[in-house]
Parts: sequence; structure tokens; C-alpha cells
Amino acid sequence: MPCTTILVGKKASYDGSTIVARNEDSMNGEFTPKRFDVVLPEQQPRTYTSVISRLTIELPDDPLRYTSLPNALPNEGIWAAAGINAANVGMSATETITTNERVLAADPLVEYQPAQGKKDEPGYKPEQPGGIGEEDMVTLVLPYIRTAREGVLRLGALLERYGTYEMNGIAFHDTEEIWWLETIGGHHWIARRVPDNCYVTMPNQLGIDRFDLADAQGICAEHLCSDDLKDFMRANHLDLTIRDGGGRSLKGEGPDVFNPRLVFGSASDADHIYNTPRAWNMQRHLNPRSCVWDGPNADFGPESNDIPWCRVPEQKITMEAVKYVLSLHYQGTPYDPYGHAGAPDLRGIYRCIGINRTSQLSATQLRAMQADKDSEDVHAVQWIAFGSNPFNAFVPLFANVDAAPSYFSNTTETVSTNSFYWTNRLVGALADASYAASLPHVERYQEKLVARASHILVQAQQNDTSREEANEEVARITRMLTEELLANVLHEASMVMDNAFSRSDN
Repeated sequence: MPCTTILVGKKASYDGSTIVARNEDSMNGEFTPKRFDVVLPEQQPRTYTSVISRLTIELPDDPLRYTSLPNALPNEGIWAAAGINAANVGMSATETITTNERVLAADPLVEYQPAQGKKDEPGYKPEQPGGIGEEDMVTLVLPYIRTAREGVLRLGALLERYGTYEMNGIAFHDTEEIWWLETIGGHHWIARRVPDNCYVTMPNQLGIDRFDLADAQGICAEHLCSDDLKDFMRANHLDLTIRDGGGRSLKGEGPDVFNPRLVFGSASDADHIYNTPRAWNMQRHLNPRSCVWDGPNADFGPESNDIPWCRVPEQKITMEAVKYVLSLHYQGTPYDPYGHAGAPDLRGIYRCIGINRTSQLSATQLRAMQADKDSEDVHAVQWIAFGSNPFNAFVPLFANVDAAPSYFSNTTETVSTNSFYWTNRLVGALADASYAASLPHVERYQEKLVARASHILVQAQQNDTSREEANEEVARITRMLTEELLANVLHEASMVMDNAFSRSDN
């Protein structure tokens, strides 16, 4: 799936939370309905079979409760996307990423192979299941882990055993740390701990730009990887780093330090249009004074191959900032499809972050409330938004609950204003068609809803109110304000219809 991710370390966030946020975007020409759900232990399968790869895996018998954002329609599988479990561990899966031909030749992807011929006849070949993919990963991992590091190791073991049919990036976090895992070919993987004082931007492209194999195959303080990665790289001549006689790189780093982008990633013409501009857009907003971002003398431009994977922000990052960067469409640049600056042929040439076919945005936020890190005293909130991000709002919900409000969970294939997903889809299409007139309504809605919903959660924590009751009140306020917004943008879109005429019968 085409997606965009931002990870925020606890010393880079406004309140000491670890934050993992990702847009889940549908393929071009598709719109995938989503819903918010809570999966109880008794609802978790003990035998799991993937729809896409036909792979069957036996699961442990002690799953934890967890939240998820599955597809509303089951025809392609669960696609649980993102959630927080009862141990207050969050997971987001996945960010589809890129690789190169050398990696795929050395370790091919494990794709489903349908049966050939007829059974009991000469030449018959039974079907061959594929590996695991985005459809499966949250369901296979999140209910069984109690730390972010455990998540990396469980998923890594599954990848080594079953393989994968696609390149993916996956985030895990708890109250203390965030880990980012990237798959390498069919069975290999690397993972790096996000520095506490940094944020990470990921735009559908293999992102980690520095990796220390000695740490990953030693004390594993900041790096983890599949056991045979070093031998795999050497046997297939994957490391492109130029080194001196002592094995040190031109940067003076030791023989076990390399840039995974050069080894495992890509830098194609398509990346320069579809992927790298999004990292540029996010970092340009969060670090406007740290670099020159525009003009012929820019340190980094939209098509730069060396935009850093992680960076210390210029100020601490709020949830509003997370939502804003995951809604960006190149505002303030010549590339904004809604803009009027610069040459017309530049508008819309780069793929927006806030695109029309976003299915959902989820941000999982975890913060220890006291120094003892008691799992019962954790600020665990999942923020959700459906539809195109420039026109929707971020809604915070308590994660440690046994049921989701129906307004967020009742999505079906039928378009209905009883559903938060479908109402957002209607708002986005109408507001896009009447952008200038509708934007003030959208901006007022976004500010009002986030403020009121967040206040409900704050009051619930102060007054020891039931988390389920607080979520239901958030749902009530969300529905009221979203239906009000729909009425406003419907009016504005109706006013600019092509068959309008100014003369009235009165």
C-alpha cells in the first residue's frame, strides 16, 4: 500500500510520548473503507490463514486485547493497520518500501503460486503459499508482544521462517522507545531504534540511512537484524561502500557501518516524483531553519536522495503537527495542486502526502504517567482520521477499552452518513470541488473537534471516568460536528455547480 509515516521519539514530542503515525492509502483508482475496532482475546484466531498468500499459521493461545483499523470489507483479508495492545505496545504495519534488483536476485520475494494442472494428472503442481505481508502482520504480532523490541524479534522470526511477498517498513513502540523494521528481500530484515530526540519521515522508500552491523550482531543496543545478514551481504556483493585498506569508509566509519539505502534501497526516477518529495515536504515544515530547502542553492530539494532518515526537530512535535504533516500538499511551494504560486505546470507534479485516496490515518501515542512505568498507569491513545487528510480531523480515543463506539466501527460497503468513514469521504469530495469556499469551514471544524475531543479525555483522566464512556462522548461530539461540516461544504459545493445561474425567480 502507498503510505506515509512519521515517528516521534519521546524527547522530541511535546509531552514525552512516543508517537507512531501513518497514512494508509489505497492503490490508484481504489478507495478502501476502514473501521476502528477492538479485538478481544476470544476473538483472535488460533489458526490464521492469509487471503492473499493462502498461508496458514498456528498462533499462540494467550493473545492480548488490541485495537485495530481493519478493512470494512473482508474480501482481501483483515489489514489491521495499527493498534495498541493491553500491554501498551503499539504497532503500525505497513509502509510499503522499495528495493533493487540485486537484493531481489539474492533473496526473491515469496509469492503465492497457484496450482498448475489437475490433481492426479501428470505435471500437476499443488499451490505454493506465499509469505506474510501487510494484510497479516498486525494480527500475527501485536497480540503477543509486551515491548517494542519483542515486536521486532517476533516479526523478524516470522519473516525468516515464512518470508514475505513485498517490501515493507513496520513500526513498534512502547512508552520508552520506538523501533523501525525494514524487510530486505524475501527473508531478511533490519531494524533500528529511533533516537529519543528525533523524528523519522518515511515516504514509501527504504529509509534507514545508517546501520551498524557490529551492534546488531553484538549487544543490540540500537540495531537488530536477521542473523545471517552480514554473510548475505558479503556473498551477494551488496555493500557499495568505498573503503580504505583498513575497512573504513570515506566518512571514517568502521567496516561494519553502512548505508542501507545504497545497499538495499532504490533511487529511481519514479522515487523522485512519488517518494522523496514527501520526506522533503515534512522536514521542510518541521525544520524550516535548519537547512535551505528551496531554490538553486538548496541543501535538499524534492528529488534529493540523501534527505536524512531521522532529524532533531526545531521545536517539540505536537499531535497537531503530526496531523498537519500527514495532510501536506506542498502548501507554500509551487507544487501545491490547490495553489496559485509559480508556474502552472509545476502544480501537482509531485505526489501529495494528503492525497485523495487515503483510507485512514492512525497515530498511536504512549506515555508513562508515573516513574515506575506501571502498565496500568499509561496514557495510551489512538488518534484516527478517515478519508482525505486535508479535509478531515484527528479524533483521540482511549485504547484500553473492550469495545469501539459504533460511529467509528460500523463502516459497511453502503455509503451512509451514519458512518464516520463515509461522512469523511463525502466531505472530502465536496470540499475539494469547492476548495476556497469550503476551507474555512474545514479549518474551524478541525480545530473545534480536536479541542473538544481532547478535553473529554483530559476530564476523564482527572475525574476517573470510564474510558468507554469517554470514547462514546467523543463519538457523539464527532458525529455532531462532522454532520455540521458536511452540511456546510454541501452548500458551498452546490453554489459553484456548473449549471448555476444568477437570475432568481423571486
